[in-house]
Amino acid sequence: MEWIYAVIAALLGLAIGGAVGYFFRQQQYQQQMGNLEAMRKRLLEESEKQAREIVLAARDESYRLREEADTELETRRTQLRQEEERLQRRREQLDQRQEQMDRKEQALNKRQSTVDKRWNELEKLEAQRREELERVANLSTEEARNILLEQVAQETRQDMARVIREEEFYAQEEAERRARQIITTAVQRIAGEQVAELTTKTIEIPSDELKGRIIGRGGRNIRVFEQKAGVDVIVDDSPEVITISSFDPIRREVAARTMHKLVADGRIHPARIEQLLAKSRKEVADTIREQGERAVYEAEVPGVHPEIVKLLGQLYFRTSYGQNQLAHSIEVAKLASLLAAELGADEKIARMGGLLHDLGKAVDFEVEGTHAAIGAEIARRYGVPEAVVNCIEGHHHEVDQTSLEAVIVEAADAISGARPGARRESLEHYIKRIRTLEEIAHSFNGVEESYAIQAGREVRIIVKPGEIDDLDALRLSREVARKIEDTLQYPGQIKVTVIRETRSVEYAK
Repeated sequence: MEWIYAVIAALLGLAIGGAVGYFFRQQQYQQQMGNLEAMRKRLLEESEKQAREIVLAARDESYRLREEADTELETRRTQLRQEEERLQRRREQLDQRQEQMDRKEQALNKRQSTVDKRWNELEKLEAQRREELERVANLSTEEARNILLEQVAQETRQDMARVIREEEFYAQEEAERRARQIITTAVQRIAGEQVAELTTKTIEIPSDELKGRIIGRGGRNIRVFEQKAGVDVIVDDSPEVITISSFDPIRREVAARTMHKLVADGRIHPARIEQLLAKSRKEVADTIREQGERAVYEAEVPGVHPEIVKLLGQLYFRTSYGQNQLAHSIEVAKLASLLAAELGADEKIARMGGLLHDLGKAVDFEVEGTHAAIGAEIARRYGVPEAVVNCIEGHHHEVDQTSLEAVIVEAADAISGARPGARRESLEHYIKRIRTLEEIAHSFNGVEESYAIQAGREVRIIVKPGEIDDLDALRLSREVARKIEDTLQYPGQIKVTVIRETRSVEYAK
């Protein structure tokens, strides 16, 4: 039974404890609720206070902004009033000016009317005077005007001719003086040996008996020689002479050397011919290399590509109008260098351009195109500077000259080819050029006679004095010179002289 009482007591204790705990928790809850309510009231009061402060600040800011807007608006209104006042004053000034202009226009209209009246009176007087002059002079107005204009034109032409002659004389005198000075300085320092070669080489033989041996049985020897050497061998009735012909100067030189060796040796047969041709080709190749190196050394042009040196050496066997092309190139290089030094240009470019300006002539018989274009292409291929390339391709004006050095090379080329003794030409070509010069002169109106003198270096034209006056004579000389430049190709220059002569003859009886 005791355990039952113990259980009951425990249950009662738990019940009492639970009830006490419940009441204690209720008290704590009520206390917390009271604290929360007090906090809520306090926060509400604080928020109401902040709201009142914010409203007051907003009112103050609004009032301030309104005051600023009113101030700015008042300022704008003041400016607008001032602008309106200024525009009003401007309008009044314009009105005043308009009134003044109206008054001036009226005054001008009145003066114009007066002027018109006076002008009409003057026209009537002018007409009367013209009628009186026509009656006295027996000339119409148009005839008198033409006479006056002709007199004025004649006087003007005479004055123009005189001024042009004076200015041209002084300019030509000064240009010739400076040109002579520069060219003389350059030329007098150049002395080159000239070698004349043609498209044929003549081989002397001891006797005509060798001709048969050269020809061989059935023409065997000469046929082998021509095929292997690439030339034509001319064996004719000329005593003790054999002629070798070829447009290729290298082949012609190899063949000539081989023929000399065959004639000296006396053993002439196909095998010997091939042997000596190979030997001569090696000798000519060595000569080409040596001549190219000599040209580069004499012209003082270092750093030239070996292939270009080889092509320069080939020019040793090339001629133009009897002038050796390698000697001509060296001469042009030296002249160009001296001219460049006198004119303040680049001596190195001018010297190299002068040496290589005819480079294309070494292969122009193998490659299509002008020698200037061929030479320029070869120079570009081997890394020659573009300024030098322009000197090469521009020395005959096939392209525009872009530097002073290109002009100098052209001038040096002309000087080298035009100096006395540098070149020679055939009689046929000479006669043709003389006739062409005279025909060009006769193609102009007013020409009576024309003569090409000084080996074609001067053309003298005699004009009809009744058809050509002094001014026309000056114009004619310029037109003839220009047509010669456009029609002919020639080294140096051609002087054109126009002669106008008036003779008065009377006989005393």
